[in-house]
Amino acid sequence: MKSLKETIMHAVFFAAACMSILAVALICIFLFANGIPAIAKIGVPDFLLGKTWSPNQGIYGIFPMIIGSIYVTAIAILVGVPIGLFCAVFMARFCPKWLYRILSPAIALLAGIPSIVYGFFGLVVMVPIMQDLFGTGKNILTAGILLGIMILPTIISVSESTLRAVPDSYYEGALALGATHERSVFFTVLPAGKSGIMAGIILGIGRAIGETMAVIMVAGNQPRMPKGLLQGVRTMTANIVTEMGYASGLHREALIATGVVLFVFILIINLSLSLLNRRAEYAN
Repeated sequence: MKSLKETIMHAVFFAAACMSILAVALICIFLFANGIPAIAKIGVPDFLLGKTWSPNQGIYGIFPMIIGSIYVTAIAILVGVPIGLFCAVFMARFCPKWLYRILSPAIALLAGIPSIVYGFFGLVVMVPIMQDLFGTGKNILTAGILLGIMILPTIISVSESTLRAVPDSYYEGALALGATHERSVFFTVLPAGKSGIMAGIILGIGRAIGETMAVIMVAGNQPRMPKGLLQGVRTMTANIVTEMGYASGLHREALIATGVVLFVFILIINLSLSLLNRRAEYAN
């Protein structure tokens, strides 16, 4: 009987894994089957390096959207990763129990807030503040800071779980060698959990570069080359959402091709961080 149950469960798990792989494969097939021909029609240099996006004139250059996505994501990383990592360290190793009971549900609540609500917060609170400080509210800097706030729950939750999973013997061994509590945490526990921390950062970056609604509401949604952090910009995801509803023909195919470029970007980021993580593990 036990063998039969194990066989059934193995079959169920195998079927679930196959369905997940099939879903990813179908997404890749759809994107590349519809996007690659469009890139070939437009021309790779004109599509990837073109600085003008004007579907009415048959011009499909997404370079401004690529640069805008990179800028916004980079600011989100600079804001979200240090704050999220230090918050995770505090919650895992320094936080009093009474405060942890407050912080943990609050961070979980942040993770469940819809993107559109973050967008409203940025539009009502952050944009006026930026307007008063810099004379312009809807810009790259505002969008990057908002995305940095949005990726905090992902980075904090994954990093905290990783730090709590590090064996206590690491920490106790550092204390036994004469290290202080702070040095034991930052120089022993933190390096031991870097694989899981990198996974949390990768998830956060994926959330940032793929975010749409909040960015549309605070970034200015202007398909032009950004010349500074205080100018409006349109990201690749915002471009797809804004125009997919009425696009047809080559215009629609160009938007799908934009999705291909976004997919490749995320793939490159994930592979790069994974290689860096493996190299660091081999070095140790």
